[in-house]
Amino acid sequence: MPPVRVGLLGLGTVGGGVVNVLSRNAEDLARRAGRRIEVIHASARNLSAPRICSLDGLLLTTNPMEVVENPDVDVVVELMGGMSPASQLIRRALELGKPVITANKALIAHEGNELFELAQSQGTVVAFEAAVAGGIPIIKAIREGLAGNRIEWLAGIINGTGNFILTAMRDEGRTFADVLSEAQILGYAESDPTFDVEGIDAAHKLTILASIAFGMPLKFDAVYTEGISQLQTEDVRYARELGYQIKHLGVARRHATGVELRVHPTLIPERRLLANVDGVKNAVLVWGDAVGPTLYYGAGAGAEPTASAVVADLVDVVRTLTADPNHRVPHLAVVPDQVTDLPILPMEAVETGYYLRLTVEDQPGVLANIARILANHGINIEAMIQKEVSAETAHLPIVLLTHPLREATMNAAIDALEVLESVRSPVVRLRVESLSG
Repeated sequence: MPPVRVGLLGLGTVGGGVVNVLSRNAEDLARRAGRRIEVIHASARNLSAPRICSLDGLLLTTNPMEVVENPDVDVVVELMGGMSPASQLIRRALELGKPVITANKALIAHEGNELFELAQSQGTVVAFEAAVAGGIPIIKAIREGLAGNRIEWLAGIINGTGNFILTAMRDEGRTFADVLSEAQILGYAESDPTFDVEGIDAAHKLTILASIAFGMPLKFDAVYTEGISQLQTEDVRYARELGYQIKHLGVARRHATGVELRVHPTLIPERRLLANVDGVKNAVLVWGDAVGPTLYYGAGAGAEPTASAVVADLVDVVRTLTADPNHRVPHLAVVPDQVTDLPILPMEAVETGYYLRLTVEDQPGVLANIARILANHGINIEAMIQKEVSAETAHLPIVLLTHPLREATMNAAIDALEVLESVRSPVVRLRVESLSG
């Protein structure tokens, strides 16, 4: 059979990795896909920029729409990122009936529902394995490998930049700002790190994972998102004293009344495998009713790890080019007319354990007042640390772990605690997940 001809939008780090993987593994890929896969046309903003791949034999352009509309291109691979012009290019490719492969998590999270509907109407497909967790085949695992399960919940470390920062804060006792500067020098963080450190990137990915896990529309705007930029080194240290690690976690959990979607710093018991995922690595823990817990770990970014996922999608697309479009693996794991619009629980209804750090005056009755307020709200204390008084301020930190309770109850208790004259600064609150079932 003739080769499948690929049009590549973007020749940056991941685009170069895709070209390298396709070239290096050409024979193995042909055996797996049943046909050879060749990149014939590619676009880039600057054609003279240095590349990590060979461009020999490629037709090059600075106009990506030329690639999309090239009649010789069978499959379009979008690796430009961002919302525009990626959205317009993908929509045009789908209108032409061409399968699209993308690593663009923001675009899928925001516009995926419309893109999947357009692909379905044109008898084609959007593949997006590389949009979540780089080289970890987590989308395929949930959508296909765990298809026999009812997914109850999933929790993931799905941003390598944030995980690198938290690991260094824990191991080296450094501040957030100090480690962020190093991450930018090393290329792990952008000059504007907002998407990574404030949880937006992780929320994009969690949106996609939850939709596939629960067979629901993509709902990025409903994700509760909290970053790590305000996290203090002492909280990382106290958490470790209590037997926990702090991770920037994305959590999606199904309930009878709706679905939790949240990204925030979270204490995890240090004995859990997920608590020991360090540096720039990613990991996702998925709990299915039949299989129980399964953990997926690996590189969440990088040229060839991400290219691995892109090329895997290419192989899948090539295998199904002659298949009945109605019998391909559905975009969101269930057939389109069975996608269920599940309600998203407000954060106030979520139930979890809590870590609290209070800075208080060193005077009699302080602990009694704190205990009274917590008891009045029905809050049980699981553990407590009282640290030494500061010689400079005569203040002392008190750290508490609570049993699980509703967020609304904790909000009310914190409001009452902060009214106490003996509490000298806002209460630091972090959530706790046992990840035990």
